[in-house]
Amino acid sequence: MIITGANSGIGLEAAKNLAGRGAHLILAVRNEEKGQSAVDHIMNVHHQASVEVMKLDLADLNSIRTFAESFKNKYDSLNTLINNAGVMIPPYGKTKDGFELQFGSNHLGHFALTGLLLPILKKTPDSRIVTLSSIAHRGAKIDFDNLDGSKGYKAMKFYGQSKLANLLFARELDNRLKKHGINAISIACHPGISNTNLFKLGRSETPGFMKALMKMFFQPAEMGALSTIYAATEDSLKGGEYIGPDGRGNRKGNPVIETPAAEVYNKEIMAELWDVSEKLTGVKFGF
Repeated sequence: MIITGANSGIGLEAAKNLAGRGAHLILAVRNEEKGQSAVDHIMNVHHQASVEVMKLDLADLNSIRTFAESFKNKYDSLNTLINNAGVMIPPYGKTKDGFELQFGSNHLGHFALTGLLLPILKKTPDSRIVTLSSIAHRGAKIDFDNLDGSKGYKAMKFYGQSKLANLLFARELDNRLKKHGINAISIACHPGISNTNLFKLGRSETPGFMKALMKMFFQPAEMGALSTIYAATEDSLKGGEYIGPDGRGNRKGNPVIETPAAEVYNKEIMAELWDVSEKLTGVKFGF
């Protein structure tokens, strides 16, 4: 299994759980030092765990290509790809390739990674791709005329756009896998509102007042990770599902299959997003 951004928060908690189930995990992280700290933490909990770190910067297409090639040179199968990493409401910035940072990292980076790893996923029986979205997708829209933020930028609006893109990508990918008879499934999930370091607000550390509020109203990261774990391991899932917490507003609780609003899965928007994503990243899925 590959988990992006697994050095902290939900990704680390999911990795810890999956390592305990006997999975061989690749922690795909930008900061290898932090990644190694995560490995040490997992090994302290599960002494027989099989975990390694590989460098991956989702804000750099060259890094994504290098990671995919390195993985394919080392392994001949991939059971599960978990597109977990994300940045949330940073100040306006761009990726190495000039994409708005949130759309570029959260969506385009994972889109490219999935496409580059698709050949090995297709060769692996019953493989699956799990992509993390967010309740922030609610009320969001894809602004195709301002994807790079050059015509104006609001951090939360662009975060919602990136998480809607994650959800639409996961569903469209599953539709295409099924249409072409490929023995792999794609599932979306979200953690509700969890106490993680996503809430840094562009700073090096989460503000103290925010930490206090988070403890009061948000669920801990180990609960937020349950949707990811369920999406990655539940045998009854057929692909195309959206997994989230079962509590009020889907903010907290245990994982269940959630039904997004009917208008979310717009076929025209999903097709346009796919075409734009292939064009921007230069990664073609072949279907």
